[in-house]
Formats: sequence, structure tokens, C-alpha cells
Amino acid sequence: MTIDPAEARRASEAVPSIPCDAEGPVFREPWEAQAFALTLSLYDRGLFQWPEWATVLGDEIKKAQAAGDPDTGETYYRHWLAALERIVAEKGVTDTGTLRKYYDAWDHAADRTPHGSPIELKPEDFR
Repeated sequence: MTIDPAEARRASEAVPSIPCDAEGPVFREPWEAQAFALTLSLYDRGLFQWPEWATVLGDEIKKAQAAGDPDTGETYYRHWLAALERIVAEKGVTDTGTLRKYYDAWDHAADRTPHGSPIELKPEDFR
């Protein structure tokens, strides 16, 4: 998934808490960029508007802070992912049971994958 720089800039303006440098959004891990790109794609398809996204993301950040997240910025995209999961469930794109099934499958795949190797889902991960 590639990120259109113009779209990334528009998202950064609409959701000002996105970690950015002079060139645009900054990601520490590939999955962060993928979650960001997926969110842009869903926005482009009309699943939600930026103010709605900002509200859901803000709610997830507040929940994490209330649970003890130190809010240093290192966990920003974990909140982003939680907001993405929440909004797709609320919009009926998927349900929490399916999200849980995939979460568990990725966890299983990660456990069996040697360090430094790409994680790939296989049918047996959905045990």
C-alpha cells in the first residue's frame, strides 16, 4: 500500500496530532504506515469524514491515557489502530468477533515466525 503525499498532507491537516516532520507523516514501523494508508483509503471511499475520525481517535487516546499510557508519542499508532478497528466495526464493515479472530491469527503467526523474518498468515493461524 502506498501513500499519496497529497492525501497524507490533507490527513495531517485534518487530524493535527499525526506525528510529522517537514516531509509529512512519520512512521516508526511498517505496520504504522499500513494502518495510516488503510485509513486514508477508507476515508477516500466515504466510510467516514475527518472530524468523525478525529473524534474516535481522540476517544481512543483518552481511554489509553486513563489506563496509564504515558502519552509520549511512541504509542500513537496503537491508538490509531484501535480507532480504525472501532470505526470499521461501528460502520458495519466487520464485527469485533472477526477482528478478534484476525488479531489472534496474527499473534499465532508472530509466535511461529523467526525474529527478523516477515510475518505471514497461514490457514493454520486461524485455529
